[in-house]
Amino acid sequence: MLDAIQQFFNQTLANPGAGAERKLTLELATAALLCEVIRADYHTEEEELAAFKKMLSRRYQLDDDAVQELMDLAAREVEEAVDHYQFVTLIKDHYGYDDRVELVRLMWSLAYADGQLDPLEEHRIRRLADLLYVSHSDFIRTKLHVQSQSGG
Repeated sequence: MLDAIQQFFNQTLANPGAGAERKLTLELATAALLCEVIRADYHTEEEELAAFKKMLSRRYQLDDDAVQELMDLAAREVEEAVDHYQFVTLIKDHYGYDDRVELVRLMWSLAYADGQLDPLEEHRIRRLADLLYVSHSDFIRTKLHVQSQSGG
């Protein structure tokens, strides 16, 4: 997986004009959905960015430069995307149910990273969880789990 990410970075950096032709990777799609949660309340807090960076670093075993590049690419993809369809479809096609539930848990972790849950963040996570076909009970279970861990 690391080789695939590095290859993606190399292709993107070597040929910046190939944006329309580049293939959306699973890692980038995941990062883009997580980025959507950060942007949901229109305020990006340092705690959220730090948590996002830590998540990507752990999940994909990347160094700081690669994580920053992935974060930047995800932010760009989200800015240019008309909707979440391309990200959600790729994840649904390649992630099993448990992995999608884990992704929702990561979304909750980002939402609580700044110490408070904004209603816009909750709405965005609910919408993404529905699109990912995560059951409402798992949506609530992951929320309560993260909430108890964050002390909220």
